[in-house]
Amino acid sequence: MDSVSGVGVLDKAFFVLNELVARPLSLTEVVERTGIPRATSHRLLSALEHHGAVRRNDNGDYCIGPTLAGLGRAATQQFPFLQLARDVATQIRDRTGESVQVFIPESDGRRCVVSLESPNGLRWIVPEGSLFPLTRGSAGKVLSGVRLSVGGWIESVEERVKGVASVSAPVVDDSGVIIAALSVSGPLERMGAQPGAKFGAVVVKGARQLSEFLHT
Repeated sequence: MDSVSGVGVLDKAFFVLNELVARPLSLTEVVERTGIPRATSHRLLSALEHHGAVRRNDNGDYCIGPTLAGLGRAATQQFPFLQLARDVATQIRDRTGESVQVFIPESDGRRCVVSLESPNGLRWIVPEGSLFPLTRGSAGKVLSGVRLSVGGWIESVEERVKGVASVSAPVVDDSGVIIAALSVSGPLERMGAQPGAKFGAVVVKGARQLSEFLHT
């Protein structure tokens, strides 16, 4: 893998951690998903385990460790936007009945920093902390600066995952720079082929509320 920060070992460590966000993995699975050689993967995992960033579960698989829980709490406390984003996302989830996420740009991808599941049995689940590419999905397009619809949103239908649709709107700072994307996503059978027409206005309103917070 190519270094994105100039500190190769740190890049590899975070590459591994990003893969563990979705679910616990065996050493073999870590190697397969990251492409990092087995010996290097084992050394990285052992070092991360030593610092509490990774732990082994009862099956012996590697998973996110308790140290990151404390860092996550500190991040929320030191970045008040995250708590407001969760509050706004909760309101939208309760109103729409669908899953709601907030993404922020990170390197050449987008990080899910808030994810609330739909109360429906059939729902689209995005683990908090997951890192996705910018090239697909409505949130990725928003963060990439793709032109918005007249209503101020971008929709996507089965772009990243079959059977899933979403609509997203940008959150901007006081300089007009897009710093986050607020999204509603769910099964195509409920979202429909035009999710923007169904939930675009709700998402735009929530994104504007978050933008206004950044302007104060």
